[in-house]
Amino acid sequence: MAHPAALGLLLLGLTSTSALAAELDPQTGFKIAPGWETVRNNCTACHSSQLVTQNSGSREHWLSLIRWMQDKQGLWQFDANTEQTILDYLSSEYGPKADARRPPLRADQLPENPYRQPAQTQ
Repeated sequence: MAHPAALGLLLLGLTSTSALAAELDPQTGFKIAPGWETVRNNCTACHSSQLVTQNSGSREHWLSLIRWMQDKQGLWQFDANTEQTILDYLSSEYGPKADARRPPLRADQLPENPYRQPAQTQ
């Protein structure tokens, strides 16, 4: 039998999967989707799952974080399949957020730069 809240959403015409809350792993808070266990097994070996879930970004962003952790923090190298699974999961479940930041200020809205040096003449 379907969950009552899901039936209510269907009756309202909200049939997209984004309208339904994602199921979360109760231990880590990770969204349960293909690849979440691989992310859990590799990422939480060194840090809290909250460090993952509070972030978002493109595939390239997540890859740059992995490379930084490998170069600077001692993260092991992944085999190609594991790395692809991790990147697929992170970029789809914790991808860029369109509304996460305010739009940039126009130049006329910026405050004066207190560190700006006047041009030097010779």
